[in-house]
Amino acid sequence: MTVELRVFTEPQQGATYDDLLQVARTAEELGFGAFFRSDHYLAMGGDGRPGPTDTWTTLAGLARETSTIRLGSMMTSATFRHPGVLAIQVAQVDQMSGGRVELGIGAGWFEQEHTAYGIPFPDTRERFERYAEQLELITGLWSTKVGDTYDFAGSHYQLSDSPALPKPAQDGGHAGGPPVLVGGLGARKTPALAARFADEFNLPFADLETTRTQFERVRRACEEIDRDPESVVRSNALVLCVGADEAEVRRRAEAIGREVEELREHGVAGTPDEAVERIRAYAEIGAERIYLQTLDVSDLDHLRLVAAEVMPQLG
Repeated sequence: MTVELRVFTEPQQGATYDDLLQVARTAEELGFGAFFRSDHYLAMGGDGRPGPTDTWTTLAGLARETSTIRLGSMMTSATFRHPGVLAIQVAQVDQMSGGRVELGIGAGWFEQEHTAYGIPFPDTRERFERYAEQLELITGLWSTKVGDTYDFAGSHYQLSDSPALPKPAQDGGHAGGPPVLVGGLGARKTPALAARFADEFNLPFADLETTRTQFERVRRACEEIDRDPESVVRSNALVLCVGADEAEVRRRAEAIGREVEELREHGVAGTPDEAVERIRAYAEIGAERIYLQTLDVSDLDHLRLVAAEVMPQLG
């Protein structure tokens, strides 16, 4: 049973670009499959000092300062950027990285960060409508042949005679470009969008039963449009808190303001053997990748322990 482990950070909680660079380089050296970061502008608890970093500015820098590790967003908020501009940004960063970028994109949900920085925050229905249009528009721009133009007439976005440039370095994604990640708990619309546009479907912080149910919904949505369900990678994001012994587990839990037993119940926590058991439980119901939410970005020994004691047991 092979499961790929990826590192997932939340820099809005307090991290500089240099902090993230150290995590990304360490993850690359240790053999993790990818470095991902959230797309948020406001801390969720705490003061977030020294302040937020921008997702695509960060990934552009990392594209030039790493060599092999894949890089991505979990999840870029559809409320933050015009999709035409986002398509250009991601394509450029993909070129800068030599084809190592992945676009995780979601509808956006955190109202306070929008009001804090003057970003419009439509109601849930409109946000989801905009999200669906962005998926179609961005992948449409990427997949348009060089020399052709692209038009889009949506309710929220309209493009006319776009040259659909630049092109990303990658063109092997399901929708014609870098891999696209879609995720969430929606029962109908989210699985349908994943089936239509995504290379990967991700579930954030979901228990085993919810994961099983949602993976099945995505499978059915693929079958409804005659897409092979196995062409969609299935993954989970889970908080990480692993220690060589119980004292180290508790120290790491305290560092991120969490309780050990709660982490054991909801995340990848405990000893390395406990972590392996937890990850295998998700793998048995279809998860092929686990994004390890690494909240203390200064604790690089945490990643070294996982690489040495957990990763080898997962194939």
